[in-house]
Amino acid sequence: MYNTHAALILPGLINPFGVFLLRQYFITIPTDLEDAARVDGANVFTIYLRIILPLSGPVLTTLAILTFVGVWNQYFFPLVVINEPKLQVITVGLTLLRGQFGAGALGTIAAALTMAIVPVLIVFLLLQKYIIKSIVSTGLKG
Repeated sequence: MYNTHAALILPGLINPFGVFLLRQYFITIPTDLEDAARVDGANVFTIYLRIILPLSGPVLTTLAILTFVGVWNQYFFPLVVINEPKLQVITVGLTLLRGQFGAGALGTIAAALTMAIVPVLIVFLLLQKYIIKSIVSTGLKG
């Protein structure tokens, strides 16, 4: 697993905060919806796929954004598991760039930082409507 893409990707898939966030959200879903589906003859998988999962869109989007930003900004873990320059992540690359050019090339470093922010902005802009939907739904009752 050392010096592979899997060493970077697999740890990002395991997120205890995600388990907690989803649990807290699932608790807020009324059990009346599940009971009504059971009366109509739905099994556990049908209830999950047709009721719970569509209602969970905003929280899943929020979790996806938080996980992406957290993994994107990691520094120490990629520094430990990746040794090859071609596999290094952008945060490590920015540090190497700063060390290479020093404090005199602030324009180059600022341009690199701007390019590092672009993927996070794209993910946010693509998922923005779900974030707004999540914020709006927090103030609604029953």
